[in-house]
Amino acid sequence: MAWKSVSSMEERVRFVFEAQIGFWNMTELCERYGISRKTGYKWLKRFEAKGLQGMHERSRSPKYCPHRTPDEVVKRIVAERRKHSKWGPKKIAEVLMNTDVEFKVPAPSTIGSILDREGLVRRRRRRRAAVTRWPAKLTQPQRANHVWGVDFKGWFRTRDGNRCDPLTASDLYSRFVLECRGVRGQTTDIVRPVFKKVFTDYGLPEIIRADNGAPFGARGALGLSKLSMWWVQLGIRVQFIEPGHPEQNAVHERMHRTLKDETTCPPQSNLKAQQRRFDQWRQEFNFERPHEALGMLRPSDVYKASTSAYPKRPRPFTYPAWFEVRRVRKAGQIVFNGRPRFIGRAFAGVAVGLEPIKCARWLVHAGPLVLGILERNSKNTLLPLVTHSAHEH
Repeated sequence: MAWKSVSSMEERVRFVFEAQIGFWNMTELCERYGISRKTGYKWLKRFEAKGLQGMHERSRSPKYCPHRTPDEVVKRIVAERRKHSKWGPKKIAEVLMNTDVEFKVPAPSTIGSILDREGLVRRRRRRRAAVTRWPAKLTQPQRANHVWGVDFKGWFRTRDGNRCDPLTASDLYSRFVLECRGVRGQTTDIVRPVFKKVFTDYGLPEIIRADNGAPFGARGALGLSKLSMWWVQLGIRVQFIEPGHPEQNAVHERMHRTLKDETTCPPQSNLKAQQRRFDQWRQEFNFERPHEALGMLRPSDVYKASTSAYPKRPRPFTYPAWFEVRRVRKAGQIVFNGRPRFIGRAFAGVAVGLEPIKCARWLVHAGPLVLGILERNSKNTLLPLVTHSAHEH
């Protein structure tokens, strides 16, 4: 037959009972139960005060903790998190410190513990080590308007079933989102008016960085399209990232992830309503949201509009006197030595300069760019100098 296990509660009750019958004095009784006299008297006092209820163990946690965050502070932190569900402890702490609050803002680590305790933290898998942000072939931005990133965030449908293509532009130094425009397609005719407005509002950047897809890039000379050639005519240098490597535009892509999470899940009822949501998000992202990469400043604290104003008409390219100048026709051709030579549709309307370098060979220039080589005895095509992936124009 197995021995019965005796609970601590039963031991205490038996101790009190034997103390009351007076068969043993307190010293002997405490020795029988293996406790100190102090502990023995403690349980006797609790029994006299509360009976059997006093025999239960009490919580050893302090009744008052001077370091505990007050309830009203916890409520304010929780409210801020619910207002900005994607913000972490550092951003919440920064916003509270810049708000007229009547309490001392807790440290970000304390705010993180509060959010975790309130069930407002979602565990994430540990990511791999980050890739190099600025590959050797790309320019690291050093000031506002030095490098802009442009791209389309993947298209989706609004609730009425219509397509929405978010076109975005941001200053990679300050993280300031210059534009987020929902359009119906990814063509030059649709995109160019958007950039006209951006250039009018903020001036011109020194460099625009884009991927190789339409309407930014094409398969012709230097990978330029009509849109990116227009940028070159405005005096902007164009950088293409390597195909299949969006991480080379990492700052812009990270902004895209926030944009998607906070504006398209779920989508709005129609394109007009979706644009209102984009505008609200851009206002918050630029003027309210602290950025850790900026030392918890907001993009609007860092960004200033460009001093290079947008001209109504680009200045025409000029060439030395010994160049032969030809204007590219709408079909992308020039006539040289009595024969049509194809340069590229992206250069339609542009005056190109032909520099003689050898007998029967010419370098073809489009302003600051060298597009390729023309040979007298070759076919009508332009011979390339280099491939255009991941290089600057």
